[in-house]
Order: sequence, then C-alpha cells, then structure tokens
Amino acid sequence: MGYYAGVDLGATHVRALVAETTGEGTLDGAEPTVLGRARRSTPRGPTGEAVTAGVLDCLRGACADAGLDPTALAGVGIGSIGPLDRDAGAVVHPPNLPDGVERVSLADPIGDLAGVSSADRVVLNNDTIAGVTGERALVPDTPGNAVYLTISSGIGAGVCVDGHVLSGWKGNAGEIGHVTVDAEGRLTCGCGKDGHWEAYCSGENLPDFARLLHDEDPTETALPLSDEDFAAPDVFAHAPEDDLAARVVDRAADLNALGVATIAHAYAPEVVSVGGSVALENESPVIDAIRDRIDDHVITTVPEIRPTPLGEDVVVKGALASAVLETR
Repeated sequence: MGYYAGVDLGATHVRALVAETTGEGTLDGAEPTVLGRARRSTPRGPTGEAVTAGVLDCLRGACADAGLDPTALAGVGIGSIGPLDRDAGAVVHPPNLPDGVERVSLADPIGDLAGVSSADRVVLNNDTIAGVTGERALVPDTPGNAVYLTISSGIGAGVCVDGHVLSGWKGNAGEIGHVTVDAEGRLTCGCGKDGHWEAYCSGENLPDFARLLHDEDPTETALPLSDEDFAAPDVFAHAPEDDLAARVVDRAADLNALGVATIAHAYAPEVVSVGGSVALENESPVIDAIRDRIDDHVITTVPEIRPTPLGEDVVVKGALASAVLETR
C-alpha cells in the first residue's frame, strides 16, 4: 500500500489528486482509490515562481482533502505543459503562458514539499505523455500502438509505439501542435513560429483564426471579433446559426484531420484518443469531424478516433499512474 499524487499543470488550470494503491509500484489495470482532489486557476505570472507556488498550493489542497500531510506521499507524478527540461525538472518558455514566465521549476519544489528525492520520487512528463501513460495503465483496451491527443489551450500528443511510451530528448516528444499546417504562415503560433496547427485550432488561438477568415471574406457575424474577451466557446456556441462561426469550425476540422493524419503516418497508432477542453466540450464538431474526414488523408491503416475514456482527468490520472509505475 502507498500514497501517491498526480498533478496536471495546464495553461488554464492546475489539478491535483491524491490516491492510495493496494501494491507499491503496480496498478494491474485498476485505478487507485482517490482520497483527495484540488483544482486552481493557473497563475498567469508575473514570473515562473508564481506558477510554481500555484502548483504547490494545489498539491497541498489535494493532500488536505485526503487528510494527509504531503510528507506521507511515496511519489508524485506531474503532467505539464511544455516545453520541458526534464533534466532540470522544469518547464522552459511555455508559449501558452505570458512572456514573463520563462521558467517554472517543478520537480525540486514538489520533492521538497513531499520530503522526497526529486530524482527518485518525482516524475515529470509533458501533459500528453502523462495522458497516454494513464490510458495504457488504466484503460484495459488501450493497445500498444496508441496516441493521446489534446486539443485544448494548446495542441500536443503523447505517443506509445510497440508498447513503449516515447519521451524524447529532454522529455519533449509529441509536440505535434507545432507541425506546419499552413505553408503560407498566415497566423503566428504562441511559440513565435508561423503556420503551426496550434495557431489555428487550439482554444487559445481559434479566435484569431475567426478574425483571419473574416478579414479574408468579410461577412456579417454575431461573433464579437473586436472584444478582448472573445474566446473559443463563442465560436462553437454561434456555429449553428452564424455563417462565419460555422466556417471557422469547418476549417478547423479540416486542419485537425490533417494533423491527425500526420500522427497516423508518423506513428501508425491503432487508436487516437482525443482529450482537452476544446475537444471534450465540443465532441461532435471536433472529434466526430476528425473521424468523418480522416479517411480522405491517410494511406496506411486508419486509426480508431475516440474521446479519451478518462475524460478531463486523463492527464492528472496519467501523472498519478506515472508516479506509481516510475518512482523507485
């Protein structure tokens, strides 16, 4: 028996949960018993230290909800936005946080809070690697060739090939949101590069895609294009009755299908599980639309496209699973 924690650091929210396992270092396809949870808004800076403090506060909250002191934890897993420097246990220059957030230290501060060695007892992965780890450990029908794709504030993928989850140099495998889907580079991604998938279809950037399409073909619209609070949910809410919103959703679906086709050709997964708030809150225009279009683009075997069975908990439960399976 042991107590473990999982932490999900996203661009919008921080989530944490604390759970008890029946056998240290094993899961055997069964979810650990969740004892406590916490959720906070992700601090928007002004520095990385503020984000670290928010993560620690969330983990303390989950431990308090479980009735445990953080020092009772045998291990902590983190699924985080990237890019990562896993050797340093930190996030570096995250494109979906303000420019002042240059570095977010995670492994050492969390190890200090839990009173454990960050090298042995804290596991840091990007959020999508945590996601695919969770699906492999906790969803019985997940095959050895599988991808977890998030379409949320950003876009990324966790990849498992022949039963091996790919981590990559410094833990940055799967940054698929930064593949180029528009060679003309009409929109600039949060990372500063032009034409990336994330620049058009992520929750953070879908409003800019709407403005671009309106500039190219002006039409009367109910979308609040000039409002600083204009956000992705507005696009989906107006799509059934507004021509511009419908066009944005349709064009985004085309680009999402191209992105998933790139994943299929690169990694040959049997399953692509899709999560993230944009996808899970708009399943038909996002996930179903990818499924409807994918045959037009893939020359190899077409993967099953499904919503992640773990829902919005996929990253935090994947982080928890990594803590159980990978700490020592």
